[in-house]
Amino acid sequence: MVHSSTPVPSTKHYADSFWCTYVVSVVAASIAEVLTYPLDLTKTRLQIQGEKAAAQHGISNAGPYRGMYKTALGIAQEEGALELWRGITPAIYRHVVYSGIRIVTYERLRDDVAGKNPDGYFPVWKSAICGATAGAIAQFAASPTDLIKVQIQMEGKRRLLGKPPRVLSFGHAFQQILASGGVKALWKGSIPNVQRAALVNLGDLTTYDTAKHFILTHTTLTDNHFTHILASACAGLVAATMGTPADVVKTRVMNQPTDASGKGLVYKSSIDCLIKTVENEGVLGLYKGFLPVWIRMAPWSLTFWLSFEQIRHALGASGF
Repeated sequence: MVHSSTPVPSTKHYADSFWCTYVVSVVAASIAEVLTYPLDLTKTRLQIQGEKAAAQHGISNAGPYRGMYKTALGIAQEEGALELWRGITPAIYRHVVYSGIRIVTYERLRDDVAGKNPDGYFPVWKSAICGATAGAIAQFAASPTDLIKVQIQMEGKRRLLGKPPRVLSFGHAFQQILASGGVKALWKGSIPNVQRAALVNLGDLTTYDTAKHFILTHTTLTDNHFTHILASACAGLVAATMGTPADVVKTRVMNQPTDASGKGLVYKSSIDCLIKTVENEGVLGLYKGFLPVWIRMAPWSLTFWLSFEQIRHALGASGF
């Protein structure tokens, strides 16, 4: 007698679930952020220094130091070493939203919407679309925290120049923005922010995913630390190259003062900022802070992907 049995559908491991992936992404991003944050602060200060369009409006961003090393050293010597982590709180808050959303969105788009080929290969053009889309969605949701982070990062320099503080804490910055421009003001600079995030994630997620698959299929390397290091190094370089111009525009739009209605006093839009930056400082002005962006993105990407992959592995999840 033949006994028929109904096949039991395979259940997805809890570590591959939406919420577990989300939490692991946030934890890995927080580790990477704390370790590399001083480079982000240095990059922000560099992008604001020598801002000629702001100077034409009587807003001086001149400082006593130039260059990456001297800027970082100047912050430590003149404001205190701990000031290199000024703004770390909103940066962590940002990743609670941004990193969780970007990873789970990319995975869902890749696995459930676009779909991999039967052999596991995911075409680069599909990966690029998924990466840019995931980054844009995540950054739009996290834009208010990024705005607050940029404003807090500049407070140490304002005090050094003898200017009165604009914000005192994350909560105070949030209240000030709401009071001056309402809820809409929380998304000031969101357009260049979203543009930057789309480019960065097109570079980061797409490059990491593609490079890792290429290494695993075209070399004898396995899915280990060394493979993750190689893939993340490629991802950091491509992301920095693609994202720096939009990052400069985003930083300047977010840092500019606003009138009573919340409108910027220096730039009308991200396109206006882009045009003025090129007119006043040349195309290379769009790559101010590239070195610290790249130097930060390389270890950030390395730390994030190593942490992310290891935590997932420890929980029993599949590789990214």
